[in-house]
Formats: sequence, structure tokens, C-alpha cells
Amino acid sequence: MNASSVIFDPASDWPVLWIAGGIVAAILIFAIWRGLKGWALRTLGAAALLLALAGPSLQMEERAPEGDIMLAIVDESASQGLSDRAEQTEAALDALTARVAATEGLELRITRMSDGEDNRGSLLMTTLAEALAEVPRDRVAGMVLISDGRLHDLEAAPDLPAPLHLLRTGREEDWDRRLVVTNAPAFGILDEEQQIGLRIDDMGDADESGLVDLSISIDGGEPEVVQVPTGRELTVPITLTHGGQNVIQFTTPTLEGELTDRNNTAVVTMNGVRDRLRVLLVSGEPHPGTRTWRNLLKSDSAVDLVHFTILRPPEKQDGVPVSELSLIAFPTQELFMEKIDEFDLIIFDRYKLRGILPASYLLSVRNYIEQGGAVLVAAGPDLASAQSLARSPLGQVLPGEPTARVIEEGFSPQISDLGQRHPVTRGLEDFAPEGGWGRWMRLVELEETAGMTVMQGAGDRPLLTLDRVGEGRVALLASDHAWLWDRGFEGGGPQLELLRRLAHWMMKEPELEEEALTAEATGNQVTITRRTMSEGARSVTVTRPDGTEEEVQMEEVAPGLYRSEFASAQIGLFRLEEGDQTSVVAVGPASPKEFEETIASGDPLAPIMAAMRGGTAAIEEGNPQLRSVNAGRAAIGRGWIGYTPRGAYVVENLRVMPLAPPWLMLLIAAGLAVAAWLWEGRARTRKTA
Repeated sequence: MNASSVIFDPASDWPVLWIAGGIVAAILIFAIWRGLKGWALRTLGAAALLLALAGPSLQMEERAPEGDIMLAIVDESASQGLSDRAEQTEAALDALTARVAATEGLELRITRMSDGEDNRGSLLMTTLAEALAEVPRDRVAGMVLISDGRLHDLEAAPDLPAPLHLLRTGREEDWDRRLVVTNAPAFGILDEEQQIGLRIDDMGDADESGLVDLSISIDGGEPEVVQVPTGRELTVPITLTHGGQNVIQFTTPTLEGELTDRNNTAVVTMNGVRDRLRVLLVSGEPHPGTRTWRNLLKSDSAVDLVHFTILRPPEKQDGVPVSELSLIAFPTQELFMEKIDEFDLIIFDRYKLRGILPASYLLSVRNYIEQGGAVLVAAGPDLASAQSLARSPLGQVLPGEPTARVIEEGFSPQISDLGQRHPVTRGLEDFAPEGGWGRWMRLVELEETAGMTVMQGAGDRPLLTLDRVGEGRVALLASDHAWLWDRGFEGGGPQLELLRRLAHWMMKEPELEEEALTAEATGNQVTITRRTMSEGARSVTVTRPDGTEEEVQMEEVAPGLYRSEFASAQIGLFRLEEGDQTSVVAVGPASPKEFEETIASGDPLAPIMAAMRGGTAAIEEGNPQLRSVNAGRAAIGRGWIGYTPRGAYVVENLRVMPLAPPWLMLLIAAGLAVAAWLWEGRARTRKTA
């Protein structure tokens, strides 16, 4: 294929030539006005000079035509696996490949697209933009998307160089039911009703439906089934009963004929938290450790502290009226009998029996423990005296019995073998200052009667003993010198960290449970954590959403702490079991984008395709023919889709031939000037004669 064209290579800038042309035109007008006879010849001479300055040439090209390109984007996202869409897709691609192969000068480029990462859905426009960037745009004659039309990146649509068409999979009679969580808080206050918003929609060619069953399960427990309407915003009340991660699963039954049950289930993870922590601190007498307890408890704005301090025991008679010692009477009856269940933790700090709290009050405290309460006894010499709490009804649930001996010598607290595995004291050595922990100077000798000793004092005697009593918990600290760490004595120690962990363990915070199985999902990666006081190899049985089981071996990363990881392509609720511990974890989003809209439709793409007059063709109606259409004309019709030939080519050879050599133009201009002069001379001679 050859082509010729005239090009210009001016000797000076075009504005200069235009100005010169304007001067010539002005002279021409003046000559005509004066009636000069040689004006035409002089004008032709000036034009010859201007043409020489413009440098005209004949450019001759030898061109090799290049074929047009048809881009095909094949959607292989999860929604394309529904019904027979995968078979429709391959059939349409085979038909398109055959028709392009039968069209002279047209080439097919195929790009396959899967799901976007991180639940971003179908990125059709992003894939189309990338495919366009890999080919010359001036060769693209048409673009075809073989998809259900459900995409999630419409804003990434590129400028189209040619018509865009959608070969739509799916069938007219398709229908589906979906369950979508519209609002779910990340945190919920324990024992308070929380509201979760959800909606159940029937999409596509679905029959009119009224009430449907909704199954609600918390942490994989026995589901509760309620009937709810479809097509309306619903608010479901949920009450969390334990702290930490709560996995709530909503499910509607799968009906015959619907496209998928992948969107019939939604999983919500909520963290249960306490609204306010109510703590009762009972100080038997003022001492340096009292301020330590107050600093710890008052440093947390979520803690409501009631502090009861005995300033003057009954046996002390100093003549000061009781009315001058207190502004109001302390409500012991209300605190220890009527409202004791409202406290999350009760601390007895160097308390001894002085008749202020009668035995009935301490019996109430013991019952409070057995019914799920928590009591911490921080003991001093008072525990070894005749007025010891161990001699009260509360003593029956203490994990140690005092021998009446108080050891007054310096010792450095040590973590016991059991303490190395217990969450309260595990890793506490990491908080030790350089040179180790400072010493404590007093220890009440105990005989361990229950529970487990996690810290030891002088002579490996029990220092901190923990126990579970009924539904509640008890801790006994056999020294009142923890405050020495707080003051930095001999380098100090992790006093605040120890007391914080101890208080949180007693209030049943999930991260400090010594026997626990937990799991956390990040994307499709699941991390399993097992805390235990026992030793030996561990493995977890993982039950996947489809019911299959897998044994996952665990590795001990610290004493009493085991971890393992696994990845899964499935999304949904995974059940974990190890010994008597069970747990559940939700993998994947609560509502995957690929299954939010499952009914095939070309409506989302219609504005993009209309820009180049393309459109949608349903594959179920037959695979369309290919037609060549001119740019700007309708590119789709009944049973056909169009492409616009681009006529792209490559220049293989180029020749340039000057059309006006300067010497020839100069000679012509000179000849015309002489001719004009002679003509004008003869005209004057005739006029004179």
C-alpha cells in the first residue's frame, strides 16, 4: 500500500511568510487601484518567491497495513462459578475466537480475570485498562467483556478507543436470596442488649415471599430460630455474656432453585467489654501499700473505686467523737449485704478481724465468691495473728493457711514452675530492671491448701497463690511489701504490671485465662493460640465450613503458650477443638462482594458502553455475529456486535522530492518581473505616440 502527500519545510517561521504574503497582497491591491498593467505578472513573481521560501515537497510512503485487535476480558470471578455461567463463558469465548479467526485483518487478545484480593470483588475496568496499556490503542477495533456484568471498580473505567460490548452470562429466570449485615458494632457491653442491623433480599425472578426463618448462633452454640420479613431493614437484639471475642452467625435456609447459599450466611465478630469495673478496696489500716492500690485502680478511668479504710479500731480510745471522724456513716450493710453482687472485685488489704465487719458480712463475701465474684487478699502480719481473716468464714475459701510465722528478712520474689506457664506471671521477668528485681522484706508463711502457687518467696515458700472457688476466684498475696517495687527499692520491679494482670485475671478477662483456645483471622490466614497449664504436644482439630476436618499441629512458643497457623481458601465459620477447649473463628468478610449482587445484569456497564455505542448481548440468546461498522455508528444490533476497523499501518519506506527548487523559482520570478517591466514600457510608448 502506497500513499503520497505534500509537505512543507519553510526557510523561515510561518508567521514571517504570512506577513510577507500580506505585504504582497497589499501591493497587489494598490497596483490594481492605480491601474498598472503588469500587476498580474508581478504578483505571480512574488508568489513564486513565497512558494520557494515555503519549501514544498512530495512525500511518498510505502506502507504495510497492520491488523486490528479485538480485546476479550474473560471474567473468572467467584460469581461466574454460579449455575452454568462457567460453561456459558467458555462457549461464548470459543464462538468469539472462531468468528475473529474468520475475519481477515482482525486479531483476538484474551485476558482472564479472577477475584480481586482483600474482598475487592470483580475488577473488570482495572483489567480492561491494563489490557489496553499492553497493546497499541490505534489498533484496537473493539472490546468484549464475557461476564455477568457485576463489577466493583466502575470508577476505574479507561477512555475507550473503540466500541465496548458485554456478552452477559446468566439466565433470565435466575433468582437468589441474600442476607446482608448493614450495621454491626465492633464492641458490645456485657449483659447489655446490642442492636445488629441486617436485611434479607430476594433478587431476580423470585416468587413473592413473606416471612423466612433466621437462625442466630453465638460462638457456634445452639441456634435460635426466629421468623423475619424479607425486603426490609431488620434490627436484631444480641446480648453478649462473656468478654473478648464473640462470633455471631446469622443464617437463612437454602431454598431450591436459588443461585447460591454463599450469601445466606453472615458472620459478625464483636468484642465483649465491661462498661464499668466496680472495685471495693477494704484497707485494714493505713500503710505505704495503700497508695499503690489506689494508684493502680484510679489510673483506669473505667474503674469505679469504693475505698473503705479503718482509721481507728474500736479498741482505740482517744476521746475523739465518732461524728468528727466521718462526714457520713459508711454504708457497710448496703455494701457487704445488699449490693455486694454489683462489685467485680473486692480487695482486702492488710485487713484483720476487729469486729467492724461481723461474720455475717464475711459470710456474704464468701457466698459472693462462690457465685462468680472475685476476692484478692493482700496480707501482712495481720494474716498470721489471732485476728486473721483465715479464722473467719472467708478463710474457708482461701488457698493457703497461715502458720502464724512472719519471716522478716529480705528476699527476691521468684516465679514458680507453674507461674512460668500461668498468664498472670508468664514473661514477667522481661520487666526486670538491670540486676534483677528488688527485694521484699516480709513474708507470711503459708501452707498451700488449694489452688496453685505462681510466685515464691524466701525458702520457696508460697508468695502468690491463685484458686477458683465455685464460679469465682480467689488470690492470696502473702506479703504487704509489693509497694517496694513501686518505690524503686534496689531497682524495683514490675509491681503495677503484676497487680494489673492479677486484677484482670480475677475479673475473668479472656486474655489472662490459663486454659483457653483462641483464633484470629487475617484475610485467609488463621492464627490459633492455646494457653494451658499442662505440658506435652498439642494439636487442634479444625472443622471447616464444608464439614471437612483437619488436624493442625501446634508449636510451644513459650511455657504454656502454643501457636499454629493455617490458610484456607474457604470463607465462613471454622470450629476449633483441642481437648476440652473449643472455639470458633470467622474467616473472610461478613458479606463477600462477589455475592452481594448475584443476578447477571448489564445495567452497571451501560453508561460506559454507550460512549462508543456498544451494548449488551445475552449469551443465552445465542452467540452474536461480528460486523464491521464505521466510527460513530451503532455498534450492536439483534444477533450481532460491531467493531470499527482502525486502518493502522507501518511505514516501511519514505521518499521526499522537492516540488519547487529555489533556483527554478528565482528564475521564474525574475522572468515574470522582466515581462511585467516590458509590458508596462510598451504601454507607456503607445500612450505617448
